[in-house]
Amino acid sequence: MMLHFSEEEFANRRASVQSKMKERSLDALLLFSQESMYWLTGYDTFGYCFFQCLVFKANGDMALLTRSADLRQARHTSNIDTIVLWTDSATANPSQDLKRLMGDMDLLGGRIGVEYDTHGLTAHEGRRLEDAMRSFAKLEDASKLVHGLRIVKSEEEIAHVKKAAKYADLALDAALKTTKAGADEGKILAAMQGAVLEAGGDYPGNPFILGSGEDALLCRYKSGRRKLSKNDQMTIEWAGVSAQYHVAMMRTLIVGKPKAEHEHHFQAAHDALKAVEAAMIPGNTFGDIYKAHADTMDNAGLSRHRLNACGYGLGARYAPCWMDGPMFYSGNPTKVEPNQVLFAHMIIMDSDSETAMCLGHTYLTTEGKPKALSRHGLDFIAL
Repeated sequence: MMLHFSEEEFANRRASVQSKMKERSLDALLLFSQESMYWLTGYDTFGYCFFQCLVFKANGDMALLTRSADLRQARHTSNIDTIVLWTDSATANPSQDLKRLMGDMDLLGGRIGVEYDTHGLTAHEGRRLEDAMRSFAKLEDASKLVHGLRIVKSEEEIAHVKKAAKYADLALDAALKTTKAGADEGKILAAMQGAVLEAGGDYPGNPFILGSGEDALLCRYKSGRRKLSKNDQMTIEWAGVSAQYHVAMMRTLIVGKPKAEHEHHFQAAHDALKAVEAAMIPGNTFGDIYKAHADTMDNAGLSRHRLNACGYGLGARYAPCWMDGPMFYSGNPTKVEPNQVLFAHMIIMDSDSETAMCLGHTYLTTEGKPKALSRHGLDFIAL
């Protein structure tokens, strides 16, 4: 087996899930989130684009229902002993296969928690699941049970987070070497992603985001490439990844002569990130972190050009997105605790002057001030 964590680590994770299940009087969990399966067993695949489910009982027994394409994947990357296959066909309904498996596991009439809030369970399959279980067991939403346990990281997880941070730094090194007037965006992207992969890292949960010119104001990846002009702006958001654990960063790089708006907006973004750092301490909430960002931006006259969220938790994530949550938004009551991995992004998209300025770092929280995970500073970058 190819496992990234020790058996002691996995045993602790199983015990923590069982404890939460006991609090809710759950007989079993139906885990559809790939992140939950990976965290609990090591199972590492993108096969969640099809129906698959890990059944985890209150006594710690578990069984995976998946397709034949993932049989060897599960054997090689997980500590799951019982793997059951459903068969592809024109009339396949894997929820019926899951019902039979649960019957074999003595779960008839049980109280079952379901991970509904995940890309691993589509609305279509969710309806078929509820139809199959209607007279079999009582279902309730347990989407946050495992996710809540994943927010605070163990020492073994933090080791991978620190590797991911090194990979993210290498990607920025590559961007700084290749970004110049006349450079093709594709070459810069290739250099950044290549730096992560060459160093031993993984693909990220979503594409690296890179846009120049007017596309520097976009928060998402889009198809199409251009070459940088003599005086230009380029926003990049990327992540280093180790064993699926992400460390994200964000910058707006200036090519040639910066505009006055670039310098003004950078100072606001820098001040806001420093205010966020100061708020990122145990006892505060994720809502407090957001307020520090919003107040600083608004005081700089940028309320129309900032976003309504300014970051989120990171961890082991799969496509379509590396955001792991919870997010920094107004009123979020989630508490800051030591050993959380938090990405704070100060994003200014000024459509009036077509000026972008973004600054983002990932932090490891401590008993006091958070620790920035990058060796790069927060300087204004003009190339």
